Amino acid sequence: MRAIWALLVTIIFTLIFGLSGIFISLFESKKGHALGHCARLWAKYILFFTGVKYSIKGLSGLDLNSNYIFAGNHTSVFDIPLAFSTLPFWLVPIAKVELRSVFILGWVMNTAGHIWVDRRNTESALKSLEFAKNSLMDMPRSILLFPEGTRTRDGSLAPFKPGGLLIAVDTDIPIVPIAFVGTYEMLKPRSWSMKYHPIELRVGEPINPGEYSIDTRRELANYVRDKVEALKQ
Repeated sequence: MRAIWALLVTIIFTLIFGLSGIFISLFESKKGHALGHCARLWAKYILFFTGVKYSIKGLSGLDLNSNYIFAGNHTSVFDIPLAFSTLPFWLVPIAKVELRSVFILGWVMNTAGHIWVDRRNTESALKSLEFAKNSLMDMPRSILLFPEGTRTRDGSLAPFKPGGLLIAVDTDIPIVPIAFVGTYEMLKPRSWSMKYHPIELRVGEPINPGEYSIDTRRELANYVRDKVEALKQ
């Protein structure tokens, strides 16, 4: 029952804050900035009304006036609300293109400047990453990235794909490894059994992408993965 309530709460607040953000964005110069604030409120309201206790660790190591590419494990649908509620940045995810066709949600995400990637089409994915690079240069903001490409099925950390991390190499935006802890245990994929389990976002030290190139992208992906794995412990 709690998982059904969480789904209902998510739908309600997606409509409220999504439509409100879209309306406000009609009058702003930085398109998507208002929706960034709405997304933070959206996340906090979801966690509050579902009774989820959450925390963040390691935020003091970041410059709140800078932008980062946050790269972490993907264990639950609650990863995104946890990230938006705890990271005080203008944050947009790299999302799978299938979500673009979801009623209201796709419209909101598109207006907010979220970056779409078609994982089934390599050429399209590369074009999306090129668009992301140009977009970040024109209007700097932080990125939420799940380099595994999909949610874990058993709680383990899969290999990281280097594609999205190349945005950091192209833009010189530091990569910050993050670990979502407890979200898998609270609500496992394909499960309707939601447990009362505290969750935490652990933030690592920024990684300088200037030390890597397209030729060493695999080394970068492996290094970021190792840092995320260490944060989980």
